[in-house]
Amino acid sequence: MSKIGKISIPIPDKVKIALAGNILNIEGPLGKTSLNIDLDMFNLDLAEGKEISIKPKNVDRNSKRLWGMNRSLINNAVIGSSTGYEKILDLVGVGYRAALKDKQLNLQLGYSHDINFDIPDGIKIEVEKQTTLKITGSDKQQVGSVASKIKTYRKIEPYKGKGIRERGQYVLRKEGKKK
Repeated sequence: MSKIGKISIPIPDKVKIALAGNILNIEGPLGKTSLNIDLDMFNLDLAEGKEISIKPKNVDRNSKRLWGMNRSLINNAVIGSSTGYEKILDLVGVGYRAALKDKQLNLQLGYSHDINFDIPDGIKIEVEKQTTLKITGSDKQQVGSVASKIKTYRKIEPYKGKGIRERGQYVLRKEGKKK
C-alpha cells in the first residue's frame, strides 16, 4: 500500500474541482490547472467538494508506484491554485544585484556583461532588495525550474560562498591555503 496515496486531499473553500472525462480541472484564486488522470487505473472520489481521494482499481506493482505520484500531483495543484508556491533567492557577492525591467530580470553577477532573464508566463518575480529575489507562482514545478535556472548563472563558490543560493540552503565551505 502507498503511504502517501492513502491520505485524502482536503480542498479549501476557494478551490473548485471538476472532473471532465480523464481531465481533472482545478480552479482557484491564483489560477487554473488541468491534470490528466488515468481513470482506467484509478478511481477518484470527490466527497461533497470538501476532500478528494484517489485509489487504484487493482493493486499491482505498477499502480502502487503511480498511486502516490498522482496523489502528490493533485495535492500540489490544489495548494498551488489556493496559496501558491514561492522560492527566495539570495545573491551573495560584492556588486551582485538584480533589477526588474518590464518582463525581464536584469542580473549583474560580476561578469563583463549583464544577464537578462525573460520571465515566463505564470511566474511573478519580485526584487525585495537588490540582492533578494522572490519567485512566486501556482505551478510548483515551474517555480522550482525558474529558481534552478537563475541559480545556474552563478553557482556557489565553496571558498567565500559567493553566488546565487536559495534561502536556507547549506553551503559546504572549504578552507583556503595555509602557509
